[in-house]
Amino acid sequence: MPLVFHAPDEAIVEAESTLTDRFQTTVPDVVRRALKLERRDKIRYVVRPSGEVVMQRATGVVVSHDPALEPFLDLLERDIAQHPERLRALSVELLARIDKLTNRIEIDLDAPLPDED
Repeated sequence: MPLVFHAPDEAIVEAESTLTDRFQTTVPDVVRRALKLERRDKIRYVVRPSGEVVMQRATGVVVSHDPALEPFLDLLERDIAQHPERLRALSVELLARIDKLTNRIEIDLDAPLPDED
């Protein structure tokens, strides 16, 4: 696939791939190189209201798009900036209670959800 050069903030790499019957695809080599993807790396997809899809190399913790989450985090950020005196460390008692409530709970964040969820 050739590199395609455009104006700033536009695509510099264009490529196509095909979905299999199981909705899987291979990331084209030119895209893998541009994103510096290696085997077992995670990919993040962002679907914009226009239908545009942005594919990124996932790094760190990624929060899925939730229309309520971003405004809440913005509110929280402003409140912390305006009132840092409100921040408190968790008490040993509260940490012990959290540990007791979550003891032996194992979660695989990569596991698919069952149909009933």
